[in-house]
Amino acid sequence: MIDTIKIIVMNEEREIPKGMSLLELSREYQDRFQYPIIIAKVNDSYQELREKIIKPVDITFFDLTSRMGNRIYVNGLIFLNLYAVKKLWGNEANIVVQHSIDKGIYIETNFALTEQKVKQLEQKMHELVKQDLEIARVNVSRRDAIDYFKKVKDEAKEGIMKYNTNTYITLYRLGNWYNYFYNYMPVDTTGLDYFALTYLNQNGYVLRFPTVYLNKQIKEYEHHENMFEVFKECREWAKVMNIQNVVELNNVVAKGRIGDLIRIDETLQSNRLLQVAKEIFQKKDQLKLILIAGPSSSGKTTTTNKLCMYLKSFGLNPKMLSMDDYFVERDDTPLDEEGNYDYESLRALDLDLFNQQIEKLLKQEEVMIPTYNFILGTKQYKRKMQLGKDDILLIEGIHGLNPTILPNVPREKKFKIYISALTELNLDDHNRIPTTDNRLLRRMIRDNRTRGYDVTKTLENWPMVRKGEEQYIFPYQDEADVTFNSALIYELGVLKTYVEPLLYSVDQNSEYYEEAKRLINFLRMFLPIPSEAIPQDSILREFIGGSCFHD
Repeated sequence: MIDTIKIIVMNEEREIPKGMSLLELSREYQDRFQYPIIIAKVNDSYQELREKIIKPVDITFFDLTSRMGNRIYVNGLIFLNLYAVKKLWGNEANIVVQHSIDKGIYIETNFALTEQKVKQLEQKMHELVKQDLEIARVNVSRRDAIDYFKKVKDEAKEGIMKYNTNTYITLYRLGNWYNYFYNYMPVDTTGLDYFALTYLNQNGYVLRFPTVYLNKQIKEYEHHENMFEVFKECREWAKVMNIQNVVELNNVVAKGRIGDLIRIDETLQSNRLLQVAKEIFQKKDQLKLILIAGPSSSGKTTTTNKLCMYLKSFGLNPKMLSMDDYFVERDDTPLDEEGNYDYESLRALDLDLFNQQIEKLLKQEEVMIPTYNFILGTKQYKRKMQLGKDDILLIEGIHGLNPTILPNVPREKKFKIYISALTELNLDDHNRIPTTDNRLLRRMIRDNRTRGYDVTKTLENWPMVRKGEEQYIFPYQDEADVTFNSALIYELGVLKTYVEPLLYSVDQNSEYYEEAKRLINFLRMFLPIPSEAIPQDSILREFIGGSCFHD
């Protein structure tokens, strides 16, 4: 007699044989999904499809159109990509996963590329997908993991194992090649065929795939030169400093040299902003308007304040406005598809009033400027503003790069700055650090410190914030005259000391527990860095506190 158990699957109750795998069960529900099922949520925890069902549970399946599913899918693609490279060009061939760019990931090789080689690589990946190769999960001792990565000359992963205190390490095997990923993985290569490769240069290509923001399609690659060059500049500096991954950063901390690194990194970032101020000053006779935009937790407030300080040192008189003060009355605020106020929408701004007042200010007329009362949901008029001949107006807001803003002001009178935290560190060659994770950790700390939010509140709001960025900020990044990177190479070690206790507060039954656990596991790889040496004008102070500009 077959031993059976009652479970709930996709909100339906049913009976299955005890010991059935999630993978076997998922095949019965595949027709409900656009892409192959890649992960399951069992009660409140994600589980890989290799797991067996041995007791009554509540199961929900996900494909790559979910956030977690997409993350796992990309991990599988990267492992497949690496394996294909080694199958084609030998074990000495390697890839370095650099950073996201235009809804894809930029990857570099340690050998010369041609367009033909990239096409060959793409074809090889598709061949491997059709072979339905197993991606096996293997638990090995930490000592054996260190020995293996030493043998294959992967110094970064060897170093990560040294900073990992677990007795056993979970590795994944594809063919005869083992690798380490700090997230869940697909159980096999089946279903990993939704991707495309785009040749970029003799050492790099872009891996493209469906995302949760693009109606589940693979976007045609569009090169963003400004963003690419900023990433390149930061990584070249990291290479000069010999800090390209978390292990090299940890080594600096372990040797007691972190104070020097903080001072060097802060000086470099300040110098970059000073160069922006010089560029503005050189065009002072034609410029009257500086528009500053960027995604959440990029450090726009501190950057704007520091820029004002530098402009003052050149004899200019900057004045500041926030586009947030031009929100429409709350009753007129547009709603998103879920019926919530959509403050990210361009329609949430009183554009007629904004355009009218800015045009008057540029004509040196006096204007009664609004201040938005977020509690009452209305504009209040309490302050006057007028620009003199040496005044320059700085406007901060997420829509600052949108060309439909201030259509009657000639483009040559506007200077647009795009700010984002473009993390230059990697965990190792094959595990990148998403810039969104960096910003999310910043926001968690600031939300808790300034608004009293717990981590779950920030995580609850984050998808809506990200959706707004995808709609209203990222499409206009090429409008910027300057792209400024607000990330600091050392900051994740500092953020760890502030955010880790907050993440541990998430209840195990919370729907956000898995995300909190993922971030805790990620932060475990970093040695803590004390904040005492961080200057008061640092962008990081905007989040951890102690800023000379605000607190």
